[in-house]
Amino acid sequence: MNNMSKKQYEVLNWASLFLEKNNRERRVADLLLQHHLGVNRTQYFAQMREDIPREVIERFQEDIMNHVETGVPVQHLIGYEEFYGRKFFVNNHVLIPRQETEELVQRIISQTAKDIPVTIVDVGTGSGIIATTLALEIPHATVYATDISQEALRTAERNANNLQARVTFLQGDFLAPVIAEQIQADMVVSNPPYISEAERPELSDTVVNFDPELALFAKDNGLAAYKQIVKQLHHVMKPGGLVAFEIGYLQGEDVKQIINEEFPYVTVTVEKDMNGKDRMVFATGF
Repeated sequence: MNNMSKKQYEVLNWASLFLEKNNRERRVADLLLQHHLGVNRTQYFAQMREDIPREVIERFQEDIMNHVETGVPVQHLIGYEEFYGRKFFVNNHVLIPRQETEELVQRIISQTAKDIPVTIVDVGTGSGIIATTLALEIPHATVYATDISQEALRTAERNANNLQARVTFLQGDFLAPVIAEQIQADMVVSNPPYISEAERPELSDTVVNFDPELALFAKDNGLAAYKQIVKQLHHVMKPGGLVAFEIGYLQGEDVKQIINEEFPYVTVTVEKDMNGKDRMVFATGF
């Protein structure tokens, strides 16, 4: 495609077809073009027949080619991803937010009283999407978030500050810094690493080459993080507390068993996501 001034729909059609031909998602074209034009969605769709300046086309084409050749996520190119209606900064130090995690957060918010003080701990916070969203949506919550990665915590703090959410960030392995601070939690929530090494060949280059390995892979068939967190729960859970995990879609019964081996008396349920796959585990009655 030459770089003379063209109408928006012409540029979009070229990019969409080029992406499809190279086995990439067509929606990347819309996300990138809207970003380079610096407009909101309403403006973007209203100006499809408007001319685009040559320099915008050049920058847009460069990003499209980069994405096709390397698999670099569109979120890294534009610098953010939307989660629960808010923009969160992302980079190669954190997992890109996913829709399944949004479902987990929605379930937690719907089950939490808005007018009762509650202490929440988000384990392995990454970009801070869970901790920040819960802090903003549950007004009486005191929220702590942990991560072993200092770079991830810097990103999470930036997001919390940008969105004016009150979250206390602690560096350390899973619940270890919470135990060290003698914090007692009404709720522990986590989207930990849960992919087994055997699944690596099945992942797209967009995931395996750009999401941090610490946030993706876990030993013991992807169950190691759950085992470690559950053992640590003895030191942090208040009576009557709730634990909420995001899981791989084949891990429901395994994670349920891990919890019940440590806490035989709690009620554990495995819940499905909008695609009908096991995706969340909730444990109540600690």
